[in-house]
Amino acid sequence: MTERLAEITRRIENVRQLEAVVTAMRGIAARRAQQSRAQLPAVRAYAAVIAGAIAAALPLLPEVPPAARRASRGAVILFGAEQGFAGAFSDRMLDAAAPLLAGASLFLIGTRAIMLAGERRLAIAWQSGMAPHIDAVPAVAGRVADALYERVAASAFDRVSLVFPVWSAASGLGAERRVLLPFEFGRITGPPRSAQAPLVTLPADVLLSRLAEEYVFAELCEAAMLAFAAENEARVAAMMAAKGNIERVRTGLDAEERQTRQEEITAEVAELAGAMAAG
Repeated sequence: MTERLAEITRRIENVRQLEAVVTAMRGIAARRAQQSRAQLPAVRAYAAVIAGAIAAALPLLPEVPPAARRASRGAVILFGAEQGFAGAFSDRMLDAAAPLLAGASLFLIGTRAIMLAGERRLAIAWQSGMAPHIDAVPAVAGRVADALYERVAASAFDRVSLVFPVWSAASGLGAERRVLLPFEFGRITGPPRSAQAPLVTLPADVLLSRLAEEYVFAELCEAAMLAFAAENEARVAAMMAAKGNIERVRTGLDAEERQTRQEEITAEVAELAGAMAAG
């Protein structure tokens, strides 16, 4: 009986230590999610400034008839999870991108997602780890942009889709898709155009090409920031579920410990009573 009680006590201590780890992980993930949400307005303001510059520069281009559509080679940029303990986060993102992957080059960001893609035997054209902390998010977007334009310049493909996770309190994890390339200037909305043409020092086509690249970078920054937030929100949810399970296990162990102690006391009382009766 004493050995059984000692074993239960050890299990309770292990469960308490695990609960402390889960609580710490939840706190870290919640703080990172909050930090990324706080940064999103700045990223979107940056994109809005670029959009305004594009809207102002568009009248400088001569009217050009739309080019005939032709077959194109595609690529998919997919943001997944960097670490584990986030539930089915990366699996769901790979499932969301699956309809776009047929015949397309896959750019995959996130160490955990890369591992799962390997298990699915998906071909990865380019891969990178996700940002380990909030300050590294722009660097990740920069690496993706550099790899993207390097391959576009080599005519590896001319159609690029972006798939990234988003999180909402109401529906949890979701996936958003955007078309990055070919860049559609018609989707840009900026401030009302001024009657006065802007002063420029570059040819209009060069200026707009560079502004488009900057806008794509802003979109990649936003996607990376949303992915960072969503991964940490998913980890918070997973840790809350784990904490609930741990609390149920601990409650059961506490009840078992009380029952075992009671059985020990009862056995000792019975033994003493028997000894007194025999004496």
